[in-house]
Amino acid sequence: MQEYAKQQDELMRSGIGKPFYSVLSRTARGRSPYDQAAIDAALIELEKQVGTIPKTFETNPKENLPGAEYGSSQKIWQNKADFDSKIPAVLKAIADAKGSVKDVESLKVAYQNIDAKCNACHDDYRLKLK
Repeated sequence: MQEYAKQQDELMRSGIGKPFYSVLSRTARGRSPYDQAAIDAALIELEKQVGTIPKTFETNPKENLPGAEYGSSQKIWQNKADFDSKIPAVLKAIADAKGSVKDVESLKVAYQNIDAKCNACHDDYRLKLK
């Protein structure tokens, strides 16, 4: 079962985390220069990865990875329909961003919108372990 926990952790930290935090967040906060190609690529990758969340979280690993900072609440599998229902709002926010981000200011707005949709799920279903 730990393999499922590892896949879930990798999706959230690398698959989603890399385009979201390493590109979008850093650029929106002025820590990386604005690069339209990088922003566009990050949004495409983010959309692709977010779309895999329901399948990746299909199996309950019943444990979190040792040493992980965050983990998955058992509430995911107790209320999987609600968990899955949060994904379309995230995907819509990403799709909206794909057509509207043209500079740092519009990226900040899009980033905040995507982040709010992500946090709607994290607030209920992500556990802080450390």
